Amino acid sequence: MSTKRLVAFTTIDEMTDDAYRGATPLEGRAIRQIVGLAMDGPAKAQSGHSGTAMALAPLGVLLFSRILKHDPRDASFPDRDRFILSCGHASMLQYGLANAFGYDVTRDDLLAFRQPFSKTPGHPERGVTQTVEVTTGPLGQGIANGVGMAIAERVLRAQHGSDLVDHRTYVIAGDGCLEEGISHEAASLAGSLGLDRLTVFYDDNHITIDGPTELALRDDVVGRFTAYGWQVINVGDAANDLDVLEDAVRQAHAETTRPTLIVVRSHIGFPSPAMMDRREAHGSPFKADVIAEAKAVLGMSSDSFVVDEDIAAQAVAQCPPYAAQWADRVTQAGVRGEALLAQLASNGALTGETSVAVYEDGNVATRKAMQRAMDAFAAQTTGITSGSADLTDNTGVVVSFSTAQTADNPGGRQIYYGIREFAMGAIMVGQALHGGIRPIGSTFFVFSDYVRPALRMAALSEASALFVFTHDSVGVGEDGPTHQPIEQLMSLRVMPELHVVRPSDANETVQLVENFLRSSTPPPTALILTRQDIPVLTGAEAIASRQGAARGGYVVREHPDAVFTLMATGSEVGHCLEAATMLAEQDVAVRVVALPCWTCFQEQTSNYRGSVLRYDLPSVSLEAGATLGWHKYADEALGIDTFGLSAPGVFVFDHFSIAASAVVDHVLNRLAGE
Repeated sequence: MSTKRLVAFTTIDEMTDDAYRGATPLEGRAIRQIVGLAMDGPAKAQSGHSGTAMALAPLGVLLFSRILKHDPRDASFPDRDRFILSCGHASMLQYGLANAFGYDVTRDDLLAFRQPFSKTPGHPERGVTQTVEVTTGPLGQGIANGVGMAIAERVLRAQHGSDLVDHRTYVIAGDGCLEEGISHEAASLAGSLGLDRLTVFYDDNHITIDGPTELALRDDVVGRFTAYGWQVINVGDAANDLDVLEDAVRQAHAETTRPTLIVVRSHIGFPSPAMMDRREAHGSPFKADVIAEAKAVLGMSSDSFVVDEDIAAQAVAQCPPYAAQWADRVTQAGVRGEALLAQLASNGALTGETSVAVYEDGNVATRKAMQRAMDAFAAQTTGITSGSADLTDNTGVVVSFSTAQTADNPGGRQIYYGIREFAMGAIMVGQALHGGIRPIGSTFFVFSDYVRPALRMAALSEASALFVFTHDSVGVGEDGPTHQPIEQLMSLRVMPELHVVRPSDANETVQLVENFLRSSTPPPTALILTRQDIPVLTGAEAIASRQGAARGGYVVREHPDAVFTLMATGSEVGHCLEAATMLAEQDVAVRVVALPCWTCFQEQTSNYRGSVLRYDLPSVSLEAGATLGWHKYADEALGIDTFGLSAPGVFVFDHFSIAASAVVDHVLNRLAGE
């Protein structure tokens, strides 16, 4: 193993021909081309990160040339290896690799780096660029996404056989990724589960934006990951030695009980004499003379965006026909192959007709209805995985037909994430974007604050994951304000593309869970459920729920002579129905509207929304949370704009006037002109 330190140099003559040791001529050309693009792209865009992409070009080329099972002829064939660039600021590395290895990233695309609507955005975005498996940028999440993809591969392999599902997950992460807390959460779980087909490369370049990592980081990374249960291979100062890197990867492949961390000491900005090992190489575009000097060191033309199409042509010609080979194996597998293809096509959706017992009346917590839905639908949902951040029984996500996911039980669908809410969310995103898997994860609603960054990435990348949040209000009671969500509901509603759903009763909960599981491409969804029992809708109100809940808003109780509209979500729908009855006793006719999902409601026609809201009538909303945002639908809002209170739940609701009597008083006062 080579441990030669690549010392800084000051003249071209000090640069030797073995800059990229062990590289074949084609690999060497590809590396140099990517290094040039890593400087040219940010320089033209006048923003971006050159240094990391330059230093990691040899590793990237090694992976795409010798390691990854990938196929530019069919970029998305399901049994491809997954490659994740967790340090997404080095995006030009991924774009340069895609171009060099024959994917649909052209020179024009590279010229459009960081420009509007290009295939080469500032950070990799899922669905925009071939080879990009997950949306990365916020550091550390890519590691957890990789854990999710490794879990997904393991579950599918256990279901369908290793002849049909046989791929690995590779992640490149930097100092920033390992400093972020999510890396600890995700790595700890990966070690516990023994995800042996997961390999993470740690780009140990000792540089952050502020300066040397030693300003804030003195961790023993080898000791840390060893303690997590990983195999750790430290190749030292061998970032430019392709043979050493390959040998490390082969050692990772030979390990069958643990994930592997490969520590690579790189030099940011290599081979620029002016910028190597400097913090300015991290986030500042290089000046023209610096770029020219670095290119001269590599014996390259000083021209910008030099792309040799012959490199890609040769790379494609040398790439085995992995996609066609896999398709042949699927065909030969007969029924097993057909089952896998069906699961992949539907993303593991619920199939067949399944009966579920309806709640006839009484009071039922919607979190309990979640478990009824799981008992009814999970066994018929081919791709389901379900788990919790240490609250499995409390949140109703037990998979009764399966067992725990462990190293000894790779097909287990019950995932015990431990007290790691953020990692759970990002791991779910990885599972969902892998394909064939339908992940469900849960915790208490107030801890959505811990999950939020992963929720945002789920929404941004349209990952079909179901986030179940229970204990949704001050109904938590004695646990007090630390556990009583007040602002969380509104804070999630403002997130684009995330469907935030707060069902009106238990039956509505079951119906909406079924809708999510049956769809082949459901939106990322946050399901907000009660701890306390709430009334079950009956009669015409139950029918209205069945017909309107999926539309995000509906009239629960109509009245032809209504003079007021009451609006609510979740447990407060019951309060509004009670208030409507109390007002009727005083000859005041009102209508009651439920808005379980604002995003879904906004997707309806304006005519439908108008028929539900009735703009010609005065209105008031009631929700056990912040009132901000309700002005969009209601004239006035009743809610809670302070933190909660440690006391029995019933007392807390009354204390904050989340009650039918408060709604009655409001309506009577407004009608009286007060």
